[in-house]
Amino acid sequence: MEKTFTVRPADRMQQLPAQFFAGLVRKANEQIAMGHDVINLGQGNPDQPTPPHIVASLQQAAVNPLYHKYPPFTGFAFLKEAIAKRYKEDYGVTLDPETEVAILFGGKTGLVEISQCLLNPGDVCLVPDPGYPDYWSGVSLAGAVMSFMPLRADNAFLPDYGAIAPSELDRAKLMFINYPNNPTAAMAPYAFYEDTVRFAEKHGIVVASDFAYGAIGFDGQKPVSFLQVPGAKEVGVEFYTLSKSYNMAGWRVGFALGNREVIRLLNLMQDHYYCSLFGGIQEAAATALTGPQDSVAALRATYESRRNALFGALHRIGWEAKPSAGSFFAWLPVPAGYSSASLADRLLQEAKVVVAPGIGFGDHGEGYVRLGLLAPEARLEEAVERIGKLGLF
Repeated sequence: MEKTFTVRPADRMQQLPAQFFAGLVRKANEQIAMGHDVINLGQGNPDQPTPPHIVASLQQAAVNPLYHKYPPFTGFAFLKEAIAKRYKEDYGVTLDPETEVAILFGGKTGLVEISQCLLNPGDVCLVPDPGYPDYWSGVSLAGAVMSFMPLRADNAFLPDYGAIAPSELDRAKLMFINYPNNPTAAMAPYAFYEDTVRFAEKHGIVVASDFAYGAIGFDGQKPVSFLQVPGAKEVGVEFYTLSKSYNMAGWRVGFALGNREVIRLLNLMQDHYYCSLFGGIQEAAATALTGPQDSVAALRATYESRRNALFGALHRIGWEAKPSAGSFFAWLPVPAGYSSASLADRLLQEAKVVVAPGIGFGDHGEGYVRLGLLAPEARLEEAVERIGKLGLF
């Protein structure tokens, strides 16, 4: 009798959360394969190219033999100095490039790694709900437990620290916050970060501030960095990425900034995974951070113009929602009689418009769908017009 060889995965592979966006992409691709003109507003992938001066920097750097060798494990000093310079200019925050900056393979990597660095099995991590699903991935890999902090419209989509059970606080070692927020597009005021630092100090909880959309605030409002608050570096770190600010999503460049011990642990973890980024990409990233910032301002203006066009079109069909304060998303309530998933399915099947169901971001995301401002204004308006023809509102 022939024997069958069986691969037995580790338990942690069975415990990983399902990749929510994989199913979204599959459904959209099925419609595209059938020849339909699909407007995909369901993902968070920037649609503009990387600014030419950054591309040119990589092209020039690629021929440098120095970068054809292994880079330093924690990255080149010039890149860490560049991010420290940008934070000083943009937020007035002083960072030691060597001890308070860790280079990451994109912000997502650090958001997963920090749970592995800090959490033991059974420890509690406070996670926003709705929130970015990859927070869940790191907690799962660490064998830890999530305690969800509801983000509700009546509290401006900010967590209510006073509502967290004392039993959860006693076991919590890490918490994630994220503003400008994905998926709700909310912004957080300076006072919220002051409250967060006091809360973290009182309960001994490390703060992980996901600042991926830090460059994208609307109506003249500049997003606040967690690190601007006195005491922030004592209780946590901030994650920043070039993906959104400079349209460099495919380049995979991010940073963790702040608490020296957390930065040391992230670097130690990465010593076992990687040998830092290709030097040419590090040089191009430094060019992005230290060069002219006109492209960032122009990108922010583009997203604001798109937001205005989208919400103007939504108003015309009767889909009322509060305009996005930041990020490149819109967070819209579903009409009566629908769940977020059933609405998303109908919009795809009948309007050929992809939106992300709020339930994919957590239980408190139910009742909403997320749209990305990641198409030209005319295309956003066309998507809303298609939806309007369904007579949902």
